[in-house]
Amino acid sequence: MNSAPLRSPLHDEHVALGATLVDFAGWEMPVRYSGDIAEHTAVRTAAGLFDLSHMGELSVRGAEAEAFLDDALVGRMSAVALGGAKYTMLCAADGGVIDDLIVYRRDWDHYVIVANAANRDAVAAELAERVEGFDADVEDISDDIALIAVQGPAAEAIVQRMTERGADDVEAMKYYASAPILLAGGIHAFVARTGYTGEDGFELFVGADEAAAVWQLALAEGAADGIVPCGLSSRDTLRLEAGMPLYGHELTRETTPFEAGLGRVVVFGTEKNPRGDFVGRAALESARDAWNAALADPAAAGGEKTLVGLVGDGRRAARAGYSIVDESGASVGTVTSGAPSPTLGKPIAMAYVPLALASEGTAVHVDVRGRRESMTVTALPFYKRTA
Repeated sequence: MNSAPLRSPLHDEHVALGATLVDFAGWEMPVRYSGDIAEHTAVRTAAGLFDLSHMGELSVRGAEAEAFLDDALVGRMSAVALGGAKYTMLCAADGGVIDDLIVYRRDWDHYVIVANAANRDAVAAELAERVEGFDADVEDISDDIALIAVQGPAAEAIVQRMTERGADDVEAMKYYASAPILLAGGIHAFVARTGYTGEDGFELFVGADEAAAVWQLALAEGAADGIVPCGLSSRDTLRLEAGMPLYGHELTRETTPFEAGLGRVVVFGTEKNPRGDFVGRAALESARDAWNAALADPAAAGGEKTLVGLVGDGRRAARAGYSIVDESGASVGTVTSGAPSPTLGKPIAMAYVPLALASEGTAVHVDVRGRRESMTVTALPFYKRTA
């Protein structure tokens, strides 16, 4: 028998706002409120409010917390400054991606890791196994935390108005930085200038029992700027336009960071700044070397594939799982994410294709429900904010 989906601390707020709720990664979450395009456009032009409480949060504490994370993750977490954050990955010994993560350094011996909702248990179990032998502890704090995001050009002004103390810290905060902020009503929040939309924005970590008060505060303080609550559907088209990968689509256990165009997140070290061993290092070094060899001669490459952007010539969108086909109709690649782009007014997609088809401007065909649709390879991201 299937268990009932989990509910966010903001569930009653979503119901009161008339959200359409769906089962997502075992959670009952809002997919939309006013409408996908309206919510997407609000984030690009004003501000959107997102409930991200389904994400997993893990606390890592201890004298050897940084040494442990340097061993467990592909990035060098010891290099993250106090109050900083880093996008990284948890990879298996064979180099496959278990999950992509954001790691925040709260103190010299304290980090917080944010994992994808569907991978929360897998990440917690993997880290619990890898921490053995280190003077550090891993704790799953997901149930105690609500995560609320304010995203869009007006996000900074809105979050500043939400503060009781710390408005100057919000304004001064750099991208991928964080700080403790006191919100109106004496609510303590850990606020980070991060997001998954391609816009400026903030993510607010608060106690689950204070989530509703923070949600209502954001709506009240953002009303003058046109803030709207946003669901999973608009979040997906926003991240797609921004060329941001989604685990289970662009990233899987069967892909390496290099194929996904994210080889930069794997830190091997240099002669002047060496790095020791970490889980998956040997396999990832082999994957890097094979990738570089394939790049040197794409026409002679074997089964190497790479992630590209596609822009459609027509109106029909290529969706995840659709095949990219050659002139004979044989599948040569796979769409990982796709949708009509509200900002560009064209169908867009991300897809894995052979290196020989990966050059910008290459014309390809996608099988859209039995009909070939023409698309053109383009650089990622599709959209990049100008300020």
